[in-house]
Amino acid sequence: MSDTTTYIGTPRSRVDGQAKVCGTARYAGEFGIDGLLHGYVVSSSVARGRIVAIDAQAAEAMPGVVKVFTHANRPEVAGTDAAFQDEVHPPGSPFRPFFNDRILYSGQPVALVVGESFEAARDGASLIRVSYDQEPHETDVKRRRGEAYDPPEKRNGIPPPPPPKGDVDGALATAAARIEHEYRISSEHHNPMEPHATTVFWDGGGAITVHDKIQGVLNSQTYITNVFGLPADKVRVLSPYVGGAFGSGLRPQYQLFLAVMAALELQRSVRVVLTRDQMFTFGYRPETINTVTLGADASGKLQALRHEAIAATSTFEDYQEPVVNWSGMLYACDNVELGYRIAKVDTYTPADMRAPGAPLGLFALESAMDELAYALGMDPLELRLVNYAERDGNEGKPFASKALREAYRLGAERFGWSRRQAEPRSMRAGRELIGWGMASGAWEAMMMPTTARAVLTADGKLEVGTASADIGTGTYTILTQIAADALGLPMSDVTAHLGDSKLPKSPVEGGSWGAASAGNAVRVVCEKLRATLLDMARSAEHSPLANVPVERIVVRGGRIERADDASRFVAIADALRGAGIDRIEEEETSEPDAEAQEKLASYTHSAVFAEVRVDEDLGVIRVTRVVDAVAAGRILNPKTARSQIIGGVTFGIGMALAEESMTDHTFGRFMNHNLAEYHIPVNADIHDIEVVFVDETDTTNALGVKGLGEIGVVGTAAAIANAIYHATGKRVRDLPITIDRLL
Repeated sequence: MSDTTTYIGTPRSRVDGQAKVCGTARYAGEFGIDGLLHGYVVSSSVARGRIVAIDAQAAEAMPGVVKVFTHANRPEVAGTDAAFQDEVHPPGSPFRPFFNDRILYSGQPVALVVGESFEAARDGASLIRVSYDQEPHETDVKRRRGEAYDPPEKRNGIPPPPPPKGDVDGALATAAARIEHEYRISSEHHNPMEPHATTVFWDGGGAITVHDKIQGVLNSQTYITNVFGLPADKVRVLSPYVGGAFGSGLRPQYQLFLAVMAALELQRSVRVVLTRDQMFTFGYRPETINTVTLGADASGKLQALRHEAIAATSTFEDYQEPVVNWSGMLYACDNVELGYRIAKVDTYTPADMRAPGAPLGLFALESAMDELAYALGMDPLELRLVNYAERDGNEGKPFASKALREAYRLGAERFGWSRRQAEPRSMRAGRELIGWGMASGAWEAMMMPTTARAVLTADGKLEVGTASADIGTGTYTILTQIAADALGLPMSDVTAHLGDSKLPKSPVEGGSWGAASAGNAVRVVCEKLRATLLDMARSAEHSPLANVPVERIVVRGGRIERADDASRFVAIADALRGAGIDRIEEEETSEPDAEAQEKLASYTHSAVFAEVRVDEDLGVIRVTRVVDAVAAGRILNPKTARSQIIGGVTFGIGMALAEESMTDHTFGRFMNHNLAEYHIPVNADIHDIEVVFVDETDTTNALGVKGLGEIGVVGTAAAIANAIYHATGKRVRDLPITIDRLL
């Protein structure tokens, strides 16, 4: 890095903030071009069966309708599963739009009406008539739990539960306290503000430029080249801004296939935007049923832990998440048994949703720990400290860094936990019962191989870029900070580029690995560029830096200077001019430390404290206060980092109290497929959220950073549920905790 760090670690406003506030930031469904056609999707109304016939005559005769695509007339595309498998696919056969007459789930696309205008396409779609040979379906995972199975092929990157250790049944038999309960979390849909959309520009020469809502442009590019047989140099995918995705944009969704198919067949530019109700026709957080059994001695020390989970998957893919693994990692216990099974239902394949698996499993575990604390007559925080783990129990590895104990201390101090009255229903204000609850959180601190490019021009301007995405987390800003510090430039002289398949290779943006992966890639390429620049400055004719060791040279303010004598310097422009060039361009790949990964376990941690107020007569719940103490390594930008945690906590409040995708199992479809009936927190629901960052040094990557996108949500729902029990004395083990469930 630079010799004088100026920006890293300081609160900075988003460099893309003005574009977003002023409306100049454009999203996938907003890019226009002359002659653009519009596609409107027709969705199936049955959950399982076959298409008998599609009557499109009235639609095709309508003015402004260009063509109606169905399985019967779609162009030839790849026919193998492998061609449709994207970067993060689970095992199985991926969904192939318009592949045949089979209906696999309610809402499946069965036709695409393409028109000269959106209105023409939409009105044409209303005239399509589809008849089906309907077959019996099952969308209730509870009815399929008897058929749940351990998936034979594991999903890449998702570790299965570790083998059992110790004797769980024997330890339970002698435990002083034992609890066993079932905890259920309803299905949830991501519902980002920006709907999924794809705009394909046809250039007339066989090449296409694709604006896609995706968290990894290279994932969409590879999907297009594999499915449609196009060379990579004929497909450019752009996604400079993502208006929320939360995991729904990790995999290419079906509108990408439909838009590209129509553009190639018609040799016209085509846009397909999904409606809000169609946002409920692909991946979702799956309904999950957890059973947790805990046994402890009289001091609270865990003697046995068993955590089993059953989650929904589709009939065509074995979707998997790390649901139970957290129970083997978070607390020290010698006798542990973890199990995870999936059950097939007639829906689309579930999808990764902000911290996939962790909020589900930790809601169950942290609720059970709270119940155990009451059974023992212990303070819930004290119980967690008694069982504090110094090693990852799943793999036996020491933690690379773990400041969770300090997070407990700081969070409890800021929240005022010591003033908590232990007895449920013992705290109130007027007609409202007050409850205080807490929970632990954990998420993987990962880093992925990532390549970045840096270009420094003679006017002192620096551009850095990688194909990674900014999904709203502030990646543009932190990359600008890192690059500015590396070359001693003001942030205003640095431009970061993201979301373009022409940029160097980067994985999909997810899993909270963006800062560590893209950030370190920018760091290493800027260091390489800096070394090149210093060589030029030292070797220039009559250079005042000739023979000065590089460790005694600093780069700042557009100049290369002697550290002990700022009057002896070479301007960046002069260094390049002296070398006979007007720019320096470097490219470099940052890799995770394989040795550190082999020997150490790396996680972010959090301690979440929540206050709720419950109207005793009406059952209305308000989350009036949350303190989230987070241990996440080095914080690059406290301002954007705080925003990430607040967003995650808000997500957790929604999970705890509001979000539920309700299925009518008679019809096999989600019924509340709009923002009026699918409830999410709004501004009036969110009160005081305090974020505390714990000092933590991590050495698994040179920047010392861990991700923040997921850790905010992980423990929040459990902390709220525990607070509700403390307020009311009623334990609700199903999420969301709605008024009817509480009363």
